Formats: sequence, structure tokens, C-alpha cells
Amino acid sequence: MIIQREKEDSPGLFFSFSFSSLSFVKTIHLKKFLLYSAFISLFSGLLCSCTTIDLYEKTVAIPEHAWKSNFRPSFDFTIKDTNSLYTVFLVLRHNEKYNFSNIYLNLYIKGPGQDSVQKIQRDLVLATNEKGWLGSGMDDIYEHRIPLTGAQTLKGGNYTFTLEQIMREDPLQNVLNAGIRLEKKP
Repeated sequence: MIIQREKEDSPGLFFSFSFSSLSFVKTIHLKKFLLYSAFISLFSGLLCSCTTIDLYEKTVAIPEHAWKSNFRPSFDFTIKDTNSLYTVFLVLRHNEKYNFSNIYLNLYIKGPGQDSVQKIQRDLVLATNEKGWLGSGMDDIYEHRIPLTGAQTLKGGNYTFTLEQIMREDPLQNVLNAGIRLEKKP
């Protein structure tokens, strides 16, 4: 902004302003703003296109925080989109007093059109000596979301997943919740 005094010998003070440089500065800031906005919109669009869709998640509270081997929570869901990729996760919550760095599970799967149940035994790591608990923690509660399957297409229809803990300690102490999470890649 340029300020000039009009008449030096006049009793009043009169100034004239030139806004040409000010409008130039506003144009630069507006161009930067539009450029940043376009970049953020493009980046957000790319980020959203790479994310997953939480299709299903259900957990069951473990009675008295002691998971007996005969307590087998079961989870039912329906697949309609047969072209997408799905990943199945175990959701497990325990407190800091959980005595092991892993958990052995049997996963029973009954898919659409199957007469028999498929059994998969898994040893899932919950902690390491270097990193401690691998799940996210708040106060003394830890939650793990561990992939049970890789990304794969599924047949359309109803699925039943059943969890069974097969640790030597029975009942397995300090387990709060167990469940299944299904994610879909768009």
C-alpha cells in the first residue's frame, strides 16, 4: 500500500492510498490458498480410496474374565458382494495381567453351501520382549486386531465363525472380550 500526502501547506491532512500492491498480495494469497485446497482435496481422495470399509465387527464379553475352553462364541454374517476382497480379524481384549505373550485358538468356519465345518488352528502373537504388547492399549486394557486370513474373495451367502481358546490354562484368565471383524477393500 502506498500512502502519499496530498498538499503540505493545507491545514487538513489528506492522504491518497494506492491499493495496487495490496491487490497483488491478495492475488498471491488466493492462488496459494486454491493450490493448497486442490492438493488437500486430491490427497484426501487418494487416502479415502485406499482405506477399508468396516463391514462387520462383533465382540462377546468373556464371563468373569475367565475364558473356559467350552465357551465358544459364534459370529454370523452375510456376504453379498462377491467381487470385493475381504479380510477377517480376531478382536481380543485383555488386561495387563494376562499371563501369556500369545494365544492358541481354533477357528471354526462354516461357509455358504458347506455341510461340514472347517477347523483352523492358530498361534497368535500378542506381545514380544522388544515391543511389549502389540495391540493398542488404554490404561491396563489392551485390544488386538489380528488378521486371521489374507485378503480374499468370498462366496455370497451366510458365514458362521466360532472361536475356541485351546491354551493349557483353562479357564484362560484376564481375557475380557473376543470377537470377529470383517473388513472389505473397496
